[in-house]
Amino acid sequence: MTPADRDRGVALARAARAGNTLALHDLLDHLGPYVARICTPIALADGPDATQEALLAVFTSLRSLRDPEALYGWVRAIAVREAVRTARRAARARPAELADLPGPGSGDPHLAADIDDVLARLTPGQRAVLVLRDVEGLDEESAACLLGVPAGTAKSRLHRARTSFRKAWFS
Repeated sequence: MTPADRDRGVALARAARAGNTLALHDLLDHLGPYVARICTPIALADGPDATQEALLAVFTSLRSLRDPEALYGWVRAIAVREAVRTARRAARARPAELADLPGPGSGDPHLAADIDDVLARLTPGQRAVLVLRDVEGLDEESAACLLGVPAGTAKSRLHRARTSFRKAWFS
């Protein structure tokens, strides 16, 4: 995201908090791709649902954002929380067996589909810490804070997630 995009988001958040409904609509449109980029790798097939839930939470809680400059960190926290919640709810609704999931050697020419398949084998918590560290580029302490766990827990989840990912990828 460019600095101009960030500045636009912050300006839209300020205007939306002041009661400008057009700015609120533009803000949600502006945040949609950012939220989807966070939610999809965590919630996988339920990524669109998680994205919608996160944007709804942003909409209903925007007045609680104290500092519009912190918009993207605040939205990231909401997106991770909603993606993990959606993924857990989906896992309870449709349990999957590892043998039912295609592996990277299945002849599928699309690398992204193979990565999604391997990510599906991880728990929502593991996917969340993996996305925060390896996609969003956060450090362990920031990821732990967003996930609401101690830094050591986030570090061990990240280690297990990377180990599980490698094992599933090369199996």
